[in-house]
Amino acid sequence: MPKIDFVKSKIADADALMRLINVWRFQSNKIVFTNGCFDLLHKGHLHLLLNATNSDEKLIVAINSDKSVRKLKGSSRPIMDEESRLLLVASLSYVDAVILFEEDTPLELIKLIKPDFIVKGGDYKEEDVVGADFIKEYNGEVRIIDLLEGFATSSIEEKIRNASES
Repeated sequence: MPKIDFVKSKIADADALMRLINVWRFQSNKIVFTNGCFDLLHKGHLHLLLNATNSDEKLIVAINSDKSVRKLKGSSRPIMDEESRLLLVASLSYVDAVILFEEDTPLELIKLIKPDFIVKGGDYKEEDVVGADFIKEYNGEVRIIDLLEGFATSSIEEKIRNASES
């Protein structure tokens, strides 16, 4: 199978994702969920995703659609279109599945998937993580991963803007 086909096979819709999750659960794997825009993938994103799971866990990354990113971040975003963002994240060896979502938050997706863990970066407090209350109802957990200082899409965007003005 060509490598691009393998990468594309990790991009799932809800039905395909649920089939994967059923297989993984049958194999006694835990399901880890995280989400974000992943616009201008950078070292901070990689740090979060790399540290999100342990060896017996499968990582699902939900990515905001272009429309959702514009609503959350403003009309100048996203910088990279949703297809590019999906492919980039899916190409990471430690990401098991990627799914696009249109809503403002991934709560409905979390309710569908019922992950064992939700992972977010250190700029979040556990009580502010979307879906935290829901997963605690069935003993799921929230993991907060320390941020890698100095890495944020907004700071990269600012550097680009400043460079173009010089």
